[in-house]
Amino acid sequence: MSMQDVIQSLENRYPHQPEFIQAVKEVASSISDAYEANSDYSKFKVFERLTEPDRVISFRVNWEDDEGNIQVNRGWRVQFSNAIGPYKGGLRFHPTVNESVLKFLGFEQIFKNALTGLPMGGAKGGSDFDPKGKSDNEIRRFCYAFIRELYQYIGKDIDVPAGDIGVGGREVSYMFAMYKNLTHEYGGVLTGKGVGFGGSLIRTEATGYGAVYFLENMLSAQNETFTDKRVLISGAGNVALHAAEKALMLDATVLTVSDSQGTLHDPAGFTQEKIDWLKDQKAARKPLKDYVEEFGGEWLAGEKPWQIKGDIAMPCATQNEVDIAEAEQMVANGIKYVVEGANMPLTIAAIDYIREQHVHYAPGKAANAGGVAVSGLEMSQNSVRQYRSFEELDVQLRQIMKNIHDDAARATQHLQAESTPCIDYMAGANIVGFKRAADALVAYGVLN
Repeated sequence: MSMQDVIQSLENRYPHQPEFIQAVKEVASSISDAYEANSDYSKFKVFERLTEPDRVISFRVNWEDDEGNIQVNRGWRVQFSNAIGPYKGGLRFHPTVNESVLKFLGFEQIFKNALTGLPMGGAKGGSDFDPKGKSDNEIRRFCYAFIRELYQYIGKDIDVPAGDIGVGGREVSYMFAMYKNLTHEYGGVLTGKGVGFGGSLIRTEATGYGAVYFLENMLSAQNETFTDKRVLISGAGNVALHAAEKALMLDATVLTVSDSQGTLHDPAGFTQEKIDWLKDQKAARKPLKDYVEEFGGEWLAGEKPWQIKGDIAMPCATQNEVDIAEAEQMVANGIKYVVEGANMPLTIAAIDYIREQHVHYAPGKAANAGGVAVSGLEMSQNSVRQYRSFEELDVQLRQIMKNIHDDAARATQHLQAESTPCIDYMAGANIVGFKRAADALVAYGVLN
């Protein structure tokens, strides 16, 4: 069966899972030559096996709100592939979570984790529970109930979840406490725990810092630096704010962050003092727009950042946040580099357009792999019962992101067209991640 036949079969079987189908098509579009070059991939049906999860665990979560009412949510864990290590991937609590979203994220996670060079397979999970407006006690009760249903399917050498949207250190700590209570084990089954009881330094910063480190290598490949570069960032969570922080450290000028209500634009550029204020504001769940009264700038209600002139765009909010019209806006406003801090924030049409316009593009599976890389380092620290310093981990994160960049660039060196200076990081990341997982499956034979 050809790759196109596999995609057609998936579309027929899962017509209600557009995000998942989109992710499969994006990978398939760039690995066909590598796939056909190795007859074992077809013989062992590697693409078919990688596009069907090992298992999808679906369960009901009952919990009690502050008024004593019983609430019911759905929970999932999609264990996609453990070909190169234990299943690894975050848990997302958000009302948009469904099986399609988690399958797309889990499928991407296979290749993202493979790119890090660490022994981690791909998985994703979560719930349609909405943490917004919930009290701390309600969130704690939900986390306890969620992991009570999931705990028997995870373990430090089986499946190691982490945080994601709606799941931070607080939620991971609650889930770890329940897991420990149920199993009587103190193992590294969840990453993103608090520092001091199994958590790793730099985990909070890792995804944002890592994306900027990847960008640093993209700029270096074009004999450029961050100096005088204007950066537009969407989102205002951990990824966005830490990407802004690290870009600032490397001498860039960061002009925007955003949330679902609009965009904050500071023409003077953010400083560390301003970013620290934004972190406190978000932690207190207060509006971004209050920044204008404190520091000036402008609040663009209901708008995204791409209407502002800049050199670098870093979409760090959520999937499919940038459509083709917004990609056209980016190009019209001078953007030369697009680096995905979120998972699949550009639609396929948007990706195609910016690549046609010779914009340097870094896909999320490569650029935002810093978070899971440090999660993998946390797993190692848990295994040996030792902690490492922030500085040591930062050096290792920077090197991992350089390795991912260089591996992706080398994988498509022979495809480099003389008419464009752009390195095809999308194809390179897909090829490297796919081959690492595929070669393991071939080595295993029929099993796995």
